[in-house]
Amino acid sequence: MKFDPESFKQLAKEDFDAAWNSGNDVVKQPTLNEQYPHISLKYGKPHPVYDTIDKLREAYLRMGFDEMMNPLIVDEQEIHRQFGHEALTVLDRCFYLAGLARPNVGIPDERINSIKDILGDIGGEGIETIRKILHSYKRGDIEGDDLVIEISEQLGVSDTHVVEMIDKVFPEFKELVPQSTRKTLRSHMTSGWFISLSSLLEREYPPFHFFSIDRCFRREQQEDAARLMTYYSASCVIMAEDVSVDYGKAVAEGLLSQFGFEKFKFKPDEKRSKYYVPGTQIEVFAYHPKLVGSNTSYSDGWIEIATFGIYSPVALAQYDIPYPVMNLGMGVERLAMILNLAEDVRAMTYPQLTKYSNWVMKDRDLAKKIFVDKTPLTDEGRKICKNIVEQCELHGSEPSPCECFVWEGTIEGRYVKVWVVEPEEDTKLCGPAAFNEVVAYNNDILGIPNNKKWQKAFENDSARTGIRYIDAFASKAAFDIEEAVASGETETETRVRIVKVPSEINIKLDPLAQKYITGKNKNIEVRGPVFTTVRAKIE
Repeated sequence: MKFDPESFKQLAKEDFDAAWNSGNDVVKQPTLNEQYPHISLKYGKPHPVYDTIDKLREAYLRMGFDEMMNPLIVDEQEIHRQFGHEALTVLDRCFYLAGLARPNVGIPDERINSIKDILGDIGGEGIETIRKILHSYKRGDIEGDDLVIEISEQLGVSDTHVVEMIDKVFPEFKELVPQSTRKTLRSHMTSGWFISLSSLLEREYPPFHFFSIDRCFRREQQEDAARLMTYYSASCVIMAEDVSVDYGKAVAEGLLSQFGFEKFKFKPDEKRSKYYVPGTQIEVFAYHPKLVGSNTSYSDGWIEIATFGIYSPVALAQYDIPYPVMNLGMGVERLAMILNLAEDVRAMTYPQLTKYSNWVMKDRDLAKKIFVDKTPLTDEGRKICKNIVEQCELHGSEPSPCECFVWEGTIEGRYVKVWVVEPEEDTKLCGPAAFNEVVAYNNDILGIPNNKKWQKAFENDSARTGIRYIDAFASKAAFDIEEAVASGETETETRVRIVKVPSEINIKLDPLAQKYITGKNKNIEVRGPVFTTVRAKIE
């Protein structure tokens, strides 16, 4: 908290030790729910796919490639030009774009009364205004998202009423069905490269080195652990007169070696796509030591990771491109799965979707979701809580019957005295579990003593809540005293005996933690004999 430097300077001159020790007065004493690990600094966590994209971009740029953005929406005639006789099989995997036709909406006499019931008496001029606006909308002069506001502004009526009018008076809008166009969403980055390179040649001469990392869309029969309907393609092209297959090998090695791949094999691709020159379509197999022994189908370290080839002059000629072009492509998700040892592309890409991903919560995350329930609200109450804990630490082993004075003072104008007591004989002021601490260990929530038996559980400070049973109990006792003062009572007693569940010791779990532990069949073992009592007299 903020302090006065001058007063510390003066105090240090008079008594350095006193000044030094008083430094504790300016250090905030956090409440139990404000202590570490409940307080933590957050940091951003990149998505594995976007993280891989960033690394691929840097890798391509280091290799001297310029970045390009290719057309995403491609007319189907471009597919015919590029793929020739294969076009129909390619188009079968494409998503076609569709749109809603704009209805020809009229306003017959029977609709006029309905319009006026909703918008009010707008007169014949108002009806004519609506008719003209609808006609302009049909011609495309007014966009769909401007229709409501246009009618609202010209008539001076609420846009809410206009929406109601369109919904109730003009059923033509509800009856619209999508009509397909001849435009498709790009299924291969190749579709964009032909268009881009053809246009670029009108202004520049090769050689060209370009890369593009962007979305492609493929109408798969279904999505599974290895494929999605939308994915990122990391593609590059080299256009030059002397381009050969060896360029593809060099690019593959130069690119993938930056990601830890060490050895490469190049095998002819059996698919033999017609937009590549025969015999130049090559699959790239690469060895990554991280895969060796992994729980994947690539435990030998080898994986097919990319494909490259030389574009066919038959396809290039359709775009008046007279130079050879080497194209290499790879799926970003495939590389991301390798780098992250992921087994399911859906779970890696959409970890937030419960149907795809396994819920994993680290012990430190569980610890952050464990709290003291009731805490004192006043400075006096917090002092009482602190003193209860201190007295129990000092005298917890004293034989009973016994009592320890804790605090006296005023709360809201009322005089209060507080003791920790144990009236029964042949026991102690505090039970044996009073100083157990709540920790998360192997995804269990445990209330355990800090001893040799549980040494492993206490090694991870980030999984320790810092909440002992006595801390939570003292907080509840101080809270009860504040409540008793406010309600006019003259005495109060807070007692805990054998704890069987967290709530009995004033500890609560966030519902998410409870749900996670239940779903994982893990345990909540916060129990034990505490046997501590706090009494207060109020005048």
